[in-house]
Amino acid sequence: MTTAEKAGADTEIYEFLESDIQRARDIVGIYHGVTQREQFSRATPDFIRNFARSYGDDNPLFVDEDYAKDTRWGGQIVPPMFNIALRQELLTDPMPREHRRPAFRGIHVFVSGSTTDWYRPVYDGDTVYAFHGFEKVELKESEFAGRSLFVTRVHVQFNQRAEVVQAQRVLTIHTERHESKKRKKYDAIEAATYTPEDIAAIDELYAAEKPRGAETRYWEDVEVGDSLGNMAKGPLTATDMMVFHSGGYGFAPYTPSAGRLAYKNRQRIGAFYIPNEQGVPDVAQRIHWDSEYARSIGLPAAYDYGMMRDCWLTHYLTDWIGDEGWIESMSSQMRKFNYLGDTHYFTGSVVGKRVEGDRYLVDLEFRGTSQRGEVTCPATATVSLPSRAAGLAVLPTAPAEWERIAAQLLKRNGELRAEKRRAAQA
Repeated sequence: MTTAEKAGADTEIYEFLESDIQRARDIVGIYHGVTQREQFSRATPDFIRNFARSYGDDNPLFVDEDYAKDTRWGGQIVPPMFNIALRQELLTDPMPREHRRPAFRGIHVFVSGSTTDWYRPVYDGDTVYAFHGFEKVELKESEFAGRSLFVTRVHVQFNQRAEVVQAQRVLTIHTERHESKKRKKYDAIEAATYTPEDIAAIDELYAAEKPRGAETRYWEDVEVGDSLGNMAKGPLTATDMMVFHSGGYGFAPYTPSAGRLAYKNRQRIGAFYIPNEQGVPDVAQRIHWDSEYARSIGLPAAYDYGMMRDCWLTHYLTDWIGDEGWIESMSSQMRKFNYLGDTHYFTGSVVGKRVEGDRYLVDLEFRGTSQRGEVTCPATATVSLPSRAAGLAVLPTAPAEWERIAAQLLKRNGELRAEKRRAAQA
């Protein structure tokens, strides 16, 4: 299959390469250390506070260093979705060519959903590393964009002691940009507008929100059918997107940059830079804040990141469980776009409770619903709560095989660092 054909004088239309699809299938189950750092590489009080605030979370467990010292954790811990902004690079042996990820040059990528498991807290001073790989690859027909490749990637996060702290499986949908534009599925969607009275009603919800905090929620006090309460997010603005980026999200692996660094980045990944209406090469990532560009590929406006809504969903959970609870796992789907101007309302309920060994667990169903009445991000979660009979919430155990891989990667990272030091001294 051809890589691209010309449409007009300047615009390239990119299609899937069969070799890229086969490469994706060939590397399923092969894991490698992540060699690129995120925007932040070590947890600090400033990172923890600013990352939480970047998606609107003022929980003192995350944003107040002194408050957190008096909780069961003994200090500030990072918010659940830290993995999208915090990671130190690993030194590894060169990756064999046949293990490299396919380029998917010019192909658009959407995050469709994720499943995350949490095993241990990350504290001030911790360094986080990761390994990752493809877990599943499926070729399907998408209603939005025709021929699409569904790729599930697993990302395992571990600390400087080789303790696995989190694992996340992310479902991404790869589509050909020109197909989504041709289908014009979303042409009928109109931008949301608000009266002062509408904003006042949303403000009432914000005024009523608060984290449960030190008021312990015990497993015995939870009943099936209990409401998780209400939370608002929005109306979404370009400012929200910029603040989210300021907390650390969105800089790896594409590394959007300015000035000379942007020039160098264009030499590295030229297909990621699409000329804007002024003819200036700019990142394809601007689809999240540049509505003109979003309309050029068939969408009515810029839209948020799926990971932003994952942050909102975990914010909803941590407000409900209180300081002593622990999110064991969460699965989310991103079914609809969340455009600039949209408002989301979060609701949910308890659907089950059980005891597994020494863990007192509660199962939850919840969702974000837009002002259009569309459920854009349904989710389920399991949380561990303290018990009046048994005491503190007990955390789950990470798979031993993952911790073995983490230990091997850290060992090799240390060996390669030592080799670099010796070479520099020679």
